Amino acid sequence: MLPSQCAICKAWPSQAICETCVAAFARPVSRCPLCATPLSTPLSTSISSVLCNTLSSTFCSVCTQQRPDIDACCAALSYTWPWTQLIAQFKFQRDAGWAGHFALLMVSAPFAEDALLQADVLIPIPLSKQRLSQRGFNQSLILAHHLSRAKTQSQTLLRMIDTPPQSSLKRSQRLTNLEGAFAVAPLMALPLRGQNILLIDDVLTSGATLNFAARVLKQAGAAHVGALVLAKTPE
Repeated sequence: MLPSQCAICKAWPSQAICETCVAAFARPVSRCPLCATPLSTPLSTSISSVLCNTLSSTFCSVCTQQRPDIDACCAALSYTWPWTQLIAQFKFQRDAGWAGHFALLMVSAPFAEDALLQADVLIPIPLSKQRLSQRGFNQSLILAHHLSRAKTQSQTLLRMIDTPPQSSLKRSQRLTNLEGAFAVAPLMALPLRGQNILLIDDVLTSGATLNFAARVLKQAGAAHVGALVLAKTPE
């Protein structure tokens, strides 16, 4: 490994993200085990029970009132500085080299390792053909390959229609924007039955994308659908 410069503090020689900056900007926080919203309660093992397909009472107020389609969700970071800039380099400047560093942060998130071990299949959130053509690669697929290439299935969940980016919409619009956007490939429906699925995505905002995807996978027979994301947008 050649020496590098930390992209955040500019320390040299260093890794692309030095240990000091990881400790400062990627500290684990207690999150709702269903939507990854930060909680005021300390970190606990509650999410572990959710990942094991059992119930937990340590949910945020929104998930307490209405349980989402997703069964569990882990997030490594909050989508704030400096991660907003680095993720933008990864996604929009075609700097796919960040995927390995981000995958390490995802594995280090509380309970993420358990989620990866328990998952039968990793399914990256797919892009539409139009978006894939513009971007050149699916960032979620690259992250999934770094997390576990052997478990990754990129042709199981299909993006049927191109929709406006979720980030460009109001929350109320995000909740309906993806209606009918996902489908399970017909030949992959039978192998999904009874499987523990882990969805992989880069940024979680309202949760609509994950919930629409989880709904489709459960309709195809998946027993449990969780998610592991790189960053969660603050409320």
